[in-house]
Formats: sequence, C-alpha cells, structure tokens
Amino acid sequence: MSEYDEVDAALLKRGFTRMDFDLRKIKDLMDVLGSPQRAYPSIHLTGTNGKTSTARMIDALLRAHGLHTGRYTSPHLETIRERISLDGEPISEEALVATYNEVEPLAELIDSRVSEPLTYFDLTTAMAYAQFADAPVDVAVIEVGMGGEDDATNVIEAGVAVITPIGLDHTEWLGDTIEDIAWAKAGIIHKGATVISALQTEEAMRPLLERTVEMGATLAREGGEFGVVQRDIAVAGQLLTLQGLGGVYDEIFLPLHGAHQAQNAAVALAAVEAFLGAGKDKQLEIEIVREGFAQVDSPGRLERVRSAPAILLDGAHNPHGMAATVAALEEEFNFRHLVAVVAALGDKDVSGLLDLLEPIAARIVVTRNSSPRSMPLEELAQLATTIFGEDRVTVAQTMPDAIEEAVVLAESDTDGELSGVGVLITGSIVTVADARKLLKK
Repeated sequence: MSEYDEVDAALLKRGFTRMDFDLRKIKDLMDVLGSPQRAYPSIHLTGTNGKTSTARMIDALLRAHGLHTGRYTSPHLETIRERISLDGEPISEEALVATYNEVEPLAELIDSRVSEPLTYFDLTTAMAYAQFADAPVDVAVIEVGMGGEDDATNVIEAGVAVITPIGLDHTEWLGDTIEDIAWAKAGIIHKGATVISALQTEEAMRPLLERTVEMGATLAREGGEFGVVQRDIAVAGQLLTLQGLGGVYDEIFLPLHGAHQAQNAAVALAAVEAFLGAGKDKQLEIEIVREGFAQVDSPGRLERVRSAPAILLDGAHNPHGMAATVAALEEEFNFRHLVAVVAALGDKDVSGLLDLLEPIAARIVVTRNSSPRSMPLEELAQLATTIFGEDRVTVAQTMPDAIEEAVVLAESDTDGELSGVGVLITGSIVTVADARKLLKK
C-alpha cells in the first residue's frame, strides 16, 4: 500500500462509534497541538439536513470575496480528502499524510491516558483544524458530525453558528423528540455568537432561543430577518431573489435543484453577511454574490450522472430529506416514469423513506450498500413489498446489479421512448457513494 492508503486504513481502524460523548479528549489533543482552531475565525453548521450543501455555498461565497477558505464536511463520497478542503478543493494525498503524521503521535499520547481512544472522526477533525492553521486560511467552514454540543468539532467555538432545519435523526444518540435534538444542536452557540437559523418548528426553535439568550448571542431567523423572496425554475438550476440581512439580492442563479436548496442559499447568504459585517442596510456587492452562487456544486444531491435514461443520485436518508427530494423531483424534473434504487442503513426510518417515494416511483429496486450498517436485503425487500406491492419490487444482490436492473426496467416499461424516463438512486450517502464510483468511471 502507498503511504496514503496506510493512513486511510489506520484511520478506519479507529472506528466511528463513540460510547462516551466527552469532549475532554479532543480538547486535550487540541491543546497539545497548540490550539490550531484558534488561528482563524470560523462558521459552524449543524442541523438535520442541508448542512453540507449550505457549507459548500458559504465556502463559495467567501471565496468569491477573495478569502482563503478551509472547509470540513462529512461523510465523503469517494475519498477522505473530500472532508478537508482548501479553497474549495480536497487536500492532496501528500498533505493528508503529512497532517496525519503530525497529529497521530499526539493522538496516541492522549489515547494512552483514557479508556476509549479517539475515533476516526475525532482524528480527522483535529487534522482539519491543524491543516487550516498551517495553510493558513482566512476562515474555516465547519460542519458538525452529529448533534452539536458534544460533537468533536465544537472545540472551534465559532463566531457564527448556522442551524439548518432540524428534524428527527440519530434519535438513539440525540433524543427521541425534536426538542431534545434541538437542545443538542444548540450547543454550538457560544458566547457572543451570531446565530443564523433556517425556518424551524416551534418545538425546535424554543431551545435555540433559550440558548441564544443564555449565551448573549444574536439571532437572525429565516422568515424574519432573511429568506427566499422569489424562486423560478431555470435550466440546470433555479433563479432566486433573496432577502439578506442587508437588503435584497436578485437574479441569483443557483445550479442546484429544489426549494430546499433555495432555503439553504438564503441561510448561506445570511451567514456570510454576518461574517463579513453586512446588515442593517449594508449589502454585499451583488455581482460577487452572484458569482459565488454560480460556482456552487453539491455532489450526491439530485446529481445527474447519466442521460437517456436520466440517472440521478440523491443522498436523502431520513423522511425530512426525502420529502424535499420528492418535492424537487415533482416540481422540476416531471418524470413520467421513474424507477428508484434504494439501499438504506438499518437504523434509519426506512419505512418513512419508502412511503414518500411510493407515489412518484413506478418501480423500486432494493439492494444493499457497502456499509456494515446496511439494512439486510430481506428486511428491506419486505418493507418495500408492504408499501409498493410485490409486482413493483425487484430485489438485487449487489449495487451493480441493481443499477443495471433499474435501467432495464426504466427502458422496457416505456416502449423505447426515453424522454421523461429516469432512475433515482437514493436512501443513504453510502448508497450514493457506491453508485457514484460505478457510474462516474
């Protein structure tokens, strides 16, 4: 193996599961590294859905303003390098190896003092913070891994905290109610921060308001201080008019699909305005804002990878995310015949996902993805049969077989006329990653 492959394997060996949600280990690691996370200002994002897309928009807008950015997101689709990006690009293999070699010996020192060693995510978080300090960056855009208050990223104590829509997910760790989950996510709000919140339910907003007051923070809410004024479907995306903190920004082309991405754009714009000091009738330069949004991409979010028939990849993995995906498909793609390929993780609300897909998918092909947490195929097939009916469900043992079968079903059920015919591959980010490796070759 190359040195890069060895690092990748060593990180994977650390595992992803934390039983003890205690930030003291990552804080100790940051201390022995010299607190690299204090070397630059940061924007921190949490929420249930939309975090990565919003982070990518914030990154693009900041770069359009001439700032050097570091962005930390998860999970990745193809390579761990995607998690740590500089100026919009994944770091090189050489940079990742060098950063690992800097951080790993100190991580081993911390591990020797505790019963539960630092995880994969802990170490990649430390590597990102160290890499951003070494670059150096002007600003870091940081996405939480899960929750907020006890997430390893929260040692950043960012000046701008961004909260995307909150729904039910990771209930085994964060709580069974929206309010419990919101309390966990509100933990990224630190003293004196500016908080940018997407539209939330009353149950989710209450903890955010209480935490904001407790921390002496300033809150800007979608629907109050900012939001989407107008949205029109355009070729390969949408044309937006956004109300920002400092005024109205019109003729914004966003090369992403769905009302949820328009909402993400409004949140991203407000976050960048807050960071750059805009607001109260002080606007950002509109041409720079247009330039930034025009450069945005978000792989694996209604991403078209093939045509005739169209094949779309979407990482919706909970009902909240799937509802947004379905709405975008109905509004913007107008498929007359859609075949869905679904592989999901066993700890998700898979019945909720399938219920939302059923009205728009003529057929469904169920399979497994590469995650050890993938729902057993027999169990997924049984759920799909209950919801879709036996005659609309096909079972495929592998992802390549599932994609091939879906394409055959899409083509055969339409008498060879492929206009308006599509295949949607969805259910998990892991599912999208697996399919993307096959289809992007």
